[in-house]
Amino acid sequence: MRRRYSAFVKQFALLLAVVFIGTLFNTQSTFAATYRMKIQSGFPRGDLSMELLKVFAESADKRSNGQLQIKVFAEPEIIPGDQLFNATKQGVLDMVQAMGGYWAGVLPIGNAEFNLPLAFRIDEESTFEGKAAAIRKFVMTSGYIEILRKEYAKHGFYFLDIHTYGPVPFVLSTKPVKTCSDLKGMKIKADGINRMFHSGVGMVAVDLPPTEAYMSLKLGTVDAAEWDVSCVTGMKWHEVAPYWIRGMESDHTLGHILVSMKKWNKLPDNLKKVMHEAAEEYWYATVAGYKAEVATVEAMFKTGEVKEAVLDQACQKMYAEAAHKIWQDLSAEDPASAELINLVKKWRGNQ
Repeated sequence: MRRRYSAFVKQFALLLAVVFIGTLFNTQSTFAATYRMKIQSGFPRGDLSMELLKVFAESADKRSNGQLQIKVFAEPEIIPGDQLFNATKQGVLDMVQAMGGYWAGVLPIGNAEFNLPLAFRIDEESTFEGKAAAIRKFVMTSGYIEILRKEYAKHGFYFLDIHTYGPVPFVLSTKPVKTCSDLKGMKIKADGINRMFHSGVGMVAVDLPPTEAYMSLKLGTVDAAEWDVSCVTGMKWHEVAPYWIRGMESDHTLGHILVSMKKWNKLPDNLKKVMHEAAEEYWYATVAGYKAEVATVEAMFKTGEVKEAVLDQACQKMYAEAAHKIWQDLSAEDPASAELINLVKKWRGNQ
């Protein structure tokens, strides 16, 4: 009896050892797996949000102990900007960093996500970081990001996280302005839904690539142009259009990182967590980066390289009316956009 019991114990111990070793082997194999991924920005080298993607890649590498190797590319190093959505969806790229307005023709919620005029004016906060923190808290806790993830998932993407481009639209003009009467008839290089925004106060919106804006401003083909703060710090438009028109911009405008759903689903949970942490670190890098860029431009007031042109209250009111008309139109066109906009209205008290 003792011999049988002893044999049984030995066999059971052997079985436990085999199971333990097998489990350990599988765990180590999973941990040791390396995932190589490519992300391309929708913006060229020199754009601040593109350059800061190195923070995202380095953070993912460090947090994963080398398991996540993310290689960063600028537009158009792998794919031209107008092909990024389909290329990432089809797996040519693993991730894309851009903004929702780029895909609004396919995914209407893109305009409400990125380019909803005056959506993020946070007057109760006095600092750049405070305004950013309030927006991030709203996006992450109100149901806003869940709506975006649901809509992007329909097209084969995982909506990873947001980042900021600072104040947009950032408008430079060749002449001083103060009222909407001054703006009326002025030609402005504008993108996406902001064409309707500026047209709503009497400006004439012109479709023009940012690479052509400097010469167009210089030659008088357009009187004003919009981008983000890098139109000064990177593209030097202020040399030919020194007046920074203020009063119609959001405090922060949001971009995103999208991951191919096929690639996302292949990642183990621990690396998905790492991706989220790295993307959040990228968010804070863009907040700090754009704050510094805006401060650089504001310092240029003292030298006269940039001149401030603040719109009067009547003109700001006209812009607000144009913005709310756009909110109504987007809500009527797309149910998901209506959900997103209703959350913003509830948060900001704009019923």
